[in-house]
Amino acid sequence: MITGASGGLGAALASHYAAPGRSLLLWGRDHDRLERVAAACRAAGATVAVRRLDLSDIAAAVAAVEADDAAAAIGVALLVAGAGDVRAPGDIVEDAAQIAHLGLVNFVAPSAMAAALARRMVQRRTGTIVLVGSAAAFHALPFAAGYAGSKAGLLRFADALRLSVIDRGVRVTVVSPGFIDTAAGRKSPGPRPFLLQPADAAARIARAAERGRAHSIFPWPFAVLCWIDRLLPAMARDRLLRALTPPQD
Repeated sequence: MITGASGGLGAALASHYAAPGRSLLLWGRDHDRLERVAAACRAAGATVAVRRLDLSDIAAAVAAVEADDAAAAIGVALLVAGAGDVRAPGDIVEDAAQIAHLGLVNFVAPSAMAAALARRMVQRRTGTIVLVGSAAAFHALPFAAGYAGSKAGLLRFADALRLSVIDRGVRVTVVSPGFIDTAAGRKSPGPRPFLLQPADAAARIARAAERGRAHSIFPWPFAVLCWIDRLLPAMARDRLLRALTPPQD
């Protein structure tokens, strides 16, 4: 199962997994793009089912994942769908509605869906859940507080969920990629160092899932930045983050 399959990273993951004998369940918001991704996966030999759904409807998302799992047990769930946004030009603080939307789509929906799936997987004593976070989760980004905060919440939830099911045959992996060349990733202001192509990011995510990694940060310079953020004195860290913040227009 792959959510966000009509987006850049989700589509790349669908392509990565598409092969003869493989069954894919692809979720997405954009009907036309989702159907194009599904057609390409079928051409690669995979059996494909699709579901069009907006994850901001939490109750519908949880009901749908439970229904899909009841119809055919999901072995690997990659919860990729999310939203990326920054404060509007001229704003000092992000709009409240934007914060609420990012919290729903980036944290509440994938966490609730992961919990629903984990409960069912525990009963089967098998399954893998992959949550796609962001390297932004480790940094207090003044220009993207909603995004960084929602991904930080997802990271902590994923780690807690992993510990709760680790002895029940269920694996939980969270990945924290840096910049990926997708439509959402292009919203980030300023330079995007160590930019990854979606296919490269998809291969790294699949590898982390296969190996049962608890957490994977990539590419490696972002793991170094995570440690720098932790080790810097608070005043120095604050000055650095403020210096990296794009000026208001």
